Amino acid sequence: MTGTTTIAGRYRIEGRLGVGGMSTVHLAFDSRLERYVALKLLAEHLADDSTFVSRFRREALAAARLVHPNIVQVFDFGFDAGHHQHFIVMEHVPGNSCAELLRDHGHLGVDQAIGIVTQACRGLDYAHRNGVVHRDVKPGNLLVSDSEVVKLADFGIARATDQSSITQVGSVLGTAAYLAPEQARGEEAGPRADLYSLGVVTYQLISGRLPYEASSLSELALKQQRESPTPLNQIVPEVSPALAQAVAVILSIDPRGRPENAIELGDLLSDGARGISPTRGARSSGPGTASTRVASGADRSTAATRAQPPSASSTAQTRAVNRGRAATRQAPKQVPVNRSAAAAAPRRQPTEQVAPKPRRSGLRRLMSVLALLVVLAVIVVVVVLITKGTTTTVHYDKVVGSHVQQAINQLQQLLDKYTK
Repeated sequence: MTGTTTIAGRYRIEGRLGVGGMSTVHLAFDSRLERYVALKLLAEHLADDSTFVSRFRREALAAARLVHPNIVQVFDFGFDAGHHQHFIVMEHVPGNSCAELLRDHGHLGVDQAIGIVTQACRGLDYAHRNGVVHRDVKPGNLLVSDSEVVKLADFGIARATDQSSITQVGSVLGTAAYLAPEQARGEEAGPRADLYSLGVVTYQLISGRLPYEASSLSELALKQQRESPTPLNQIVPEVSPALAQAVAVILSIDPRGRPENAIELGDLLSDGARGISPTRGARSSGPGTASTRVASGADRSTAATRAQPPSASSTAQTRAVNRGRAATRQAPKQVPVNRSAAAAAPRRQPTEQVAPKPRRSGLRRLMSVLALLVVLAVIVVVVVLITKGTTTTVHYDKVVGSHVQQAINQLQQLLDKYTK
């Protein structure tokens, strides 16, 4: 197409940006909004596939709703009857794709590669949280702008062509190396399939090579099941073992062994770049999982320590210690005595050790004496009445008076004694 070609009456094509197996991307000028856009024209033969047309419309609508700084914005889509082509109008990102960076430089530095992938993780996580799976993550769909902002492109297109009755030979073989094992087996791909593909991109950006080289889907599936990729630190000396282990976790054959989401994937790579090994591993033990590929020396030594049987000397020593503990538990607990403190402490007086007499016995004795005195007083009164009027009255009065006085004195003494 030339610079005079206009799609949908408003998008004037000014140059070609790239060519793919099922589409061609052009730089176009939107005459209505007066801005440059990226115009993707899908292959003409796709327009005759009704399954693709319906799925393309549905997925294009879903992709158009994704508005995120790390996702290429979809502005418009439709069908141009005059040129018999489906088209997608997207945000134009001045810069280069990761495929172009690999073509020009062979591979990227560790820091640059991790920076690109972590930005892509944010866009991918946003899409997954909104129910959109990319299904075609590869270097050609990771765009790096001139301001070093990474944007993911082509959301939903792979899903739209997945169930098409037309065989996409060129497209499938061109991206086979980035397919997750479940995709290569023909199974439904979920968000973790995108994470695997992003792990392959990470491996390639750092090393300049793919973890698996295959010319067909069947060959790729066999290699994924039977072989493990060469650890990155054996290819690139600058890669730390922790980062190589993190990439191995992302490339787990079992989806359950991969990170939970794209944000966790980015954190895993960032920690690995700083020398922090991943704290979680693959939860499956199949071929190619991180748990079977990576083993630390600390884990091996710990397992050996647990498996080593106790020696005879250590057993005897343990029994002696146990007998000593048992004897200590059975013996009465001894309390240390401070002799100097005991000598300095004053002795208690004997009166403190004599228990006081019961108060009830003293009251009984007092009542008995009072009763005796009352009887004595009655006798004295009777005698006085009998002897009254006689000449000896005065004498008896004196005698009785003296006895009464003595009785009163004795009573007072008893009261004083027992009251104290």
